[in-house]
This record gives sequence, structure tokens and C-alpha cells, in this order.
Amino acid sequence: MSATMPFRLARAAVFAVVCLGLSALAHVFGGGSVAVPSLISGFGLALAAALPLSGRERSFGVILGLLAGLQAGLHLLFSLAHTVSAAEPFGHIHSGLVPGLGMLVLHGWAAGLIAMWLARGEAALWGLLRRLVVRLCLILAVHPDPAWTYRVRPWRAEPAIMRSAPLRHALSRRGPPEVVSAA
Repeated sequence: MSATMPFRLARAAVFAVVCLGLSALAHVFGGGSVAVPSLISGFGLALAAALPLSGRERSFGVILGLLAGLQAGLHLLFSLAHTVSAAEPFGHIHSGLVPGLGMLVLHGWAAGLIAMWLARGEAALWGLLRRLVVRLCLILAVHPDPAWTYRVRPWRAEPAIMRSAPLRHALSRRGPPEVVSAA
């Protein structure tokens, strides 16, 4: 199922805000400052990177790759825009363009956590949209309108019930054990 342009823009904007917010907060918590022009250009960068990918449901790997790449780009953007004041003789954590090990670990941890959160939201959103389309098709199949019948195909079954990812392949063995006869 593909999305329309307003829906794609909304999805890309949410992704850009989450990515930019994560980067800006991490930069400020690390002792840096974020200028308004950097925020605006960072939002444009994140929106431009997310818009081509917002047409359909994306997996965790795609979201993680995009988020990690944008985190690196925004880190460079904020580091280049940061000015060192006289009160910071040694600079702050983000003063160099090459990050330290601690910063890489924290950026990776945050990108992984946010990617998992966004992937679960992505799966829930597309599952909800699929269910809404199925319900709409069932309603139109019961009360067909001649203007809509040539465009909408009613589906026979609803999508599978959504389950959490860790329990997707779990077997339930509740109840008493089966009685096996020796005959």
C-alpha cells in the first residue's frame, strides 16, 4: 500500500523532528550549543532524507540505517556550527569533528533505541491502516455504491492479529498433558 503526499510529508516530518530532537538534546547535554540556523538546516536535511523513504512501511534495519546516518550528519553540522567561547579553554565534548568512543556508544545506543521505537510505531500505524481499508471495503461490499465499486476490491479476510515481536513464534503449551495410550 503506498501513501499520498500529505501522509508522506507528515511521516517524514515526524521522523525529522524525532531525529533532530535526539541530536540537539544530545549535543546540548554534551555541553554544546545549537544555533537556530543549524536547527533549521538540520530539519531540512532530515526531512529531505526521510521523504523518499516515507511512501510505504519500512523495516527496523532501514529505519536504523537512516537514523544512524542522519545522526552522524547532524553531529557534523552541529559541531561545525559550534563556536568555542573563552570560558571553554579545552572545548566541550563535541568540539572535534571526530567523536570519542563514549560519544559513539551513546549515539549508537540512542539511535538503536529510537529506531526500535519508530519501527514499532511504523508497524502499528500500517497495521491500523490495513485494518481500516479492510473495514471500509467490507462496508462498501455490503452497501455498494456504483461510483466506488470499480475502484475498490473487497478483501475476504482481515489481516492477522498483531502480536508483539518476541512472542510471534512462541508456542503455547497450556493445559494438562495429553494422555498417550500404549495400544
